[in-house]
Amino acid sequence: MKNQIKEHIQEAAILEQLYRSNPSAFKRAFHEIYPEIQSELSAQIWAERLRSRSEEITWGLAKDWTFVGIIALFIAFFMQFPDWASISHDFYFPRNMAFIVMPGLAAFFSYKQGLAWKDLVVPIIFMLISGLFINFLPQNTTSDTLILSCIHLPVFIWLLVGYVYCGADLSRIEKRIEFLRFHGDLLVMSAVILLAGGLFTALTINLFNLIGINIEDLYFRYLVLSALPSVPLLATLLVQHNPMLVSKISPVIARIFTPLVTLMLLIFLVAFIYSGKDPYNDRDFLLIFNGILIGVMALLLFSVSESTKDAASQFQRISLIVLALLAIINNGIALSAIAFRLMEMGITPNRLAVLGSNLLVLLNLTFVTRQLLGLLNGKKTLADVEASMTRFLPYYALWAAIVSFIFPLVFSFQ
Repeated sequence: MKNQIKEHIQEAAILEQLYRSNPSAFKRAFHEIYPEIQSELSAQIWAERLRSRSEEITWGLAKDWTFVGIIALFIAFFMQFPDWASISHDFYFPRNMAFIVMPGLAAFFSYKQGLAWKDLVVPIIFMLISGLFINFLPQNTTSDTLILSCIHLPVFIWLLVGYVYCGADLSRIEKRIEFLRFHGDLLVMSAVILLAGGLFTALTINLFNLIGINIEDLYFRYLVLSALPSVPLLATLLVQHNPMLVSKISPVIARIFTPLVTLMLLIFLVAFIYSGKDPYNDRDFLLIFNGILIGVMALLLFSVSESTKDAASQFQRISLIVLALLAIINNGIALSAIAFRLMEMGITPNRLAVLGSNLLVLLNLTFVTRQLLGLLNGKKTLADVEASMTRFLPYYALWAAIVSFIFPLVFSFQ
């Protein structure tokens, strides 16, 4: 986006098209490069235009809301489909929840960027194959490979959504980092919508209870079940048109919780050493340990993404490095425990899947930490740190696909 703005700074029509395709990305990119182009009259005009709109809430075009409304109707239909078709909820939702929520987001990103059908052939084919595959897997609630597929397939579909977000061009590092940043704003906006929806739900149910009508079952079965999966889509629409609405909240959350989580993880590791807990033979503890690692990894990536928006303080950068180093130690302990269990108890789908995931996370953490250390001593730039965060996304997609599609076949659907 930055290069496109610079290249077409004198072409008003193209700049307007870029802005309308993705207001959030345009505003962020424009403000970052404005010092370089502020001598241009058109840049000064755009700066004033964006500044005047920064405090206003933009609701977007009617056609955007119509498009989102149509997608929401499809989502509601697929949420009610198992009842109409007499399909077990236990069979339907674990396999299909990702296909109910995420294709709508991909369709919205495609619509906003004006992607051609040829750009969408790859994600559409993969989504169709994924949907058919997961629904034709044998129904066996004790099957490890089925559970692994239901867990990893949403990751694969999420990265296909990222492919669409990047304009069907994975080489665009800038779009990859925008995709990660977008999730911080999306989470904040979704939380706001859910809080408002919760208040509306409580008010509605209690008002009807006052007149002796119990609508709770019908309300949750039809309205809540149908509308809840559309929250990320609605949040995306609002974030796209109002990037400044939540863009200042995400960095605050990152800067507050990064040092707090760093301190917590340090205390946890010290307590872990003295507690005598054994991750090598305690399976449940190892699962919790890996859960902590996933949460720390998510916070680290989110915090790095937010911190590279501007000149983060030295304390913030040091906190990120310490958090990354602690996460690497945490990952090393988990990896050694998984390797021990593999050697002592043999290969199982679960152990192999967790081993591959942890190896990928370890490599990603090491790469990000190396770039952060380089940034601290002036040998690396913010662009290097940003690139290090997104470099492993294709590998995560590949591993998620292997676990989802190959493991059930290799392990005979067990």
